[in-house]
Amino acid sequence: MEGYLTIKEIADKWNLTTRRVQKMCSEGLIPGASKFGNVWAIPEDAEKPVDHRITTGEYVNWRKKKET
Repeated sequence: MEGYLTIKEIADKWNLTTRRVQKMCSEGLIPGASKFGNVWAIPEDAEKPVDHRITTGEYVNWRKKKET
């Protein structure tokens, strides 16, 4: 389709995995993304959404941390 890219093309463009882009589409984080059957169509001018996942590792073993 004209003006739209596939999940694979967006994943390469944004340097993400295809699974992460699929998840972003299903969570509604990419505006304008539409699903046609079992294929996602993402506008080629879509901006990469901010990733709000925790990447610092601060949550690791949070139960074992003692309160000071």
